[in-house]
Amino acid sequence: MSITPELVEVLPAHKFDEASLLSWLQQTIPGFGTRLDVRQFQGGQSNPTFLLDTDSGQYVLRKKPPGKTLPSAHMIEREYKVMRALSEHTSVPVPTTRALCEDSNVIGTPFYVMDYLEGRIVSHSALRALDRHERLPAHHSAIDTLAQLHSVDVNAVGLGDFGRPEGYVARQVSRWSKQYLASKTDELPAMDKLMAWLPENLPSTDECAIAHGDYRFGNLMLAPDSPEVIAILDWELSTLGHPLADLAYYCLPYYLPSDLEGMRGLLGEDLEALGIPDEQETIARYCRQTGRDGIADWHVFLAFSLFRLASILQGVYKRALDGNAANANALDVGKRASLLADVGWKIASEGDRS
Repeated sequence: MSITPELVEVLPAHKFDEASLLSWLQQTIPGFGTRLDVRQFQGGQSNPTFLLDTDSGQYVLRKKPPGKTLPSAHMIEREYKVMRALSEHTSVPVPTTRALCEDSNVIGTPFYVMDYLEGRIVSHSALRALDRHERLPAHHSAIDTLAQLHSVDVNAVGLGDFGRPEGYVARQVSRWSKQYLASKTDELPAMDKLMAWLPENLPSTDECAIAHGDYRFGNLMLAPDSPEVIAILDWELSTLGHPLADLAYYCLPYYLPSDLEGMRGLLGEDLEALGIPDEQETIARYCRQTGRDGIADWHVFLAFSLFRLASILQGVYKRALDGNAANANALDVGKRASLLADVGWKIASEGDRS
């Protein structure tokens, strides 16, 4: 398993005018230089991401995908805003942002540029690509970093308007129900059940923090030589929201099969042999770091997270059918929506496990 991001030639569907980009970068970033070599990162399912090799160093460009996209999806302007605020006002580890371009005339869609970071990305939370002695500290660093993010005072860092401070889960259920129906291709009975159950079983308490929305190892960069998180990546789904939704999403691998390609599950693994924490240890550490004495409605957060991820993967699948997905294996990924919905409905029907 590779722990350095895979680079490929720019996919045909994602080619853009590199001369136009170079001209814009030269005007925007002082001392940018005259050389621009562009390659594409393989692996993301949503916003196409590129490595820019230049005279002044290496940068990363993220842009909206080409073609028609679902309403309110692929909001790279929001990614830029949250990362810039965090890098300027907190010690939450994020890449340094350089410039945002909202003019679609430059390369066809809005985009932003940030510094390239050297590090390791391990997509599977079993962390087999790391030595065993690094796995537990890496999980601890991931949880501690999440707790640090959730402890940021959103008003103090200028993100008070980054989302509505209340009703996150209700809004997200409504949003992802609409997104699912907009990209629906087959009947998924469990999705219909979850769409009916979730609005009737919302969490009993409301909280507000910066919610990353896709917090998992595949979006965390570890230092090249230590099991420490040096950057949280891919902020596309971030907003103001309930912090426990992020924690539940991080814990989803404990409920997903380890023997299904691409699911990144831990169900069936010997966690002790791997040297990684179980769900209870993970939750206990998060609670200690955030000063909680427990968590209510855990099953709701898990069911919601599985429902939302199923809806996201359904969108990936639909984009693949339409021919404009960012990843070559998007067709396979989309087919996993059904399994996620089934697991989500099973957890919802089993009831409270707080």
